[in-house]
Amino acid sequence: MSLIAVAGGAALPVGSAWAGSGDQSASIPETEPPATPVQLGKAEAFSKDNLLMMVRQIADKDYVAPAKIPQPWVDMSYDQYRGIQFNPDSGLWKDTDLPFNMEFFAPGLYFPTAISISVVDGDTSRPVLFSKDVFRYAHLVPDLPVDDTLGYAGFRVRTTINDPVRKDEFVVFQGASYFRAVGKGQIYGLSARGLAIDTGEAKGEEFPDFRAFWIEGVAPGAKNFTVHALLDSPSVSGLYTFNITAGPTTEMDVEAVLFPRVTLNHVGIGAETSMFLFDETNRHRFDDFRPAVHDSDGLLIENGAGETLWRQLANPLTLQVSSFVDDNPKGFGLMQRPREFADYADLEAHYHKRPGLWVTPGEGWGRGSVSLVEIPADREIYDNIVAYWRPRDPMEPGSEHRFTYRLTWCEDPPITQKLPRVLNTRMGKRFAGGRLVTIDFSDADILPEKLEELSLHVSSNRGKVSPGIVQRNPRTGGVRLAFTFYPKDLTSIELRAQLMKNGKMASEVWLYRWTA
Repeated sequence: MSLIAVAGGAALPVGSAWAGSGDQSASIPETEPPATPVQLGKAEAFSKDNLLMMVRQIADKDYVAPAKIPQPWVDMSYDQYRGIQFNPDSGLWKDTDLPFNMEFFAPGLYFPTAISISVVDGDTSRPVLFSKDVFRYAHLVPDLPVDDTLGYAGFRVRTTINDPVRKDEFVVFQGASYFRAVGKGQIYGLSARGLAIDTGEAKGEEFPDFRAFWIEGVAPGAKNFTVHALLDSPSVSGLYTFNITAGPTTEMDVEAVLFPRVTLNHVGIGAETSMFLFDETNRHRFDDFRPAVHDSDGLLIENGAGETLWRQLANPLTLQVSSFVDDNPKGFGLMQRPREFADYADLEAHYHKRPGLWVTPGEGWGRGSVSLVEIPADREIYDNIVAYWRPRDPMEPGSEHRFTYRLTWCEDPPITQKLPRVLNTRMGKRFAGGRLVTIDFSDADILPEKLEELSLHVSSNRGKVSPGIVQRNPRTGGVRLAFTFYPKDLTSIELRAQLMKNGKMASEVWLYRWTA
């Protein structure tokens, strides 16, 4: 699997830096034409039941790839494409008393097909008509032809998430089935996906597309809005409904109804894509002024058995796939735990402000596994981490599968157990061929004054591991667990550690896959 495919089939090979970057990093166009408001087309009948019927009929037919836009749009350079920006004064619902504004992305370059976008009002919908006049253009942008294949590449939504007057961008849908969101005070980091197919498989990954969107109109004072999306690919069609609420944490209640065209043995529900380059465990591999570079540093799982697992992320030298078998999980997500500027010392990327993304399953997810895919990366522009729920049973053609779940874009996930959590993991060379591991756990009421009351569970699937020791960490107020493992000639080792008190959990379960 290529890194570009993971970041990309999707959005861009510069995954982390692009989708929804509008206000944050795009160049400023050099010409400022008068604003031309977005126009809507003729009204058509609309109902969600009819959408579901349409998607079912699409799945019953052979897959038809979307039409390509004119080649000059695709042939633009990166700088030329970035020189096309939507004029905020042209936005949908701009200068109204509605709580949301909507803006659109130009097609071209990495987005060679257009998507359909419609606005719903009761039992009718009206298409958003494409126009070159809603964009501002830098002088380096060439003259581009217009024909019926053109349309927008995606959209973003603004609301008063950070300021009672100013409306800031907080959610964007752009590229394949990728989308992003932030809560108050956050900036874009990891992405979510509608569906992952064959991630990490030798035959290559399939990237379904959101081909059409229907955005329901909102009333003055509304706190949320609803988006319906048609997903399509050679293997499956589906209808997604997102009910999106902005706030200190932005939440999306998702319903996905899938209709496979072929047998799907490897699908990912609630899929997330992120970036992990280095932290204290592998910093020696990178000549960089920063102490850490990542959008997420761990996979957190609250499994059906009541355990809270923290799987520290790694940037391996070869593709690594981990599976955490479960039955009706309570939740999982890629998290960003270090929250101080000094943890990254990056004045531009602001990694300390990037959100985590927590998936809370609805009913009936049943048996399967949380899958984690870690792909080697040498630059932070690549999204090299993927996590998702993989149902145990295949999905057969002609069947219908419904999943509901909530996505929470947050700093701290809404987990039920409040155990001491892993704050940091460090590793370094030890005498006699060993490697020292230190794990800092946060403070909590469950931790005793006398640390000898704790029992330590440290283990590995192979190789020798020393008994652990614990000490107070005056910097965090919590405790540090340290142990040494001896890899010798082994190429990989699965490590596990946890604090216990009176036979009960006194911390998260720390997990790590060490590779030579």
